[in-house]
Amino acid sequence: MVKFPEANQRLYKNIFVCRKCKSRKRADPSKVRRGKVTCRNCGSLALRTVRKK
Repeated sequence: MVKFPEANQRLYKNIFVCRKCKSRKRADPSKVRRGKVTCRNCGSLALRTVRKK
């Protein structure tokens, strides 16, 4: 799908999706693993990485 590395980083690097409300947020992966990052909308700690198509 992505042809060049700049687009790949913009679409997938450091972007996480809330498992409850499906909103997207850009955050540092180490902070997500430690539980320091919450969802903007619902306040959930359950985040996952964006799936590549």
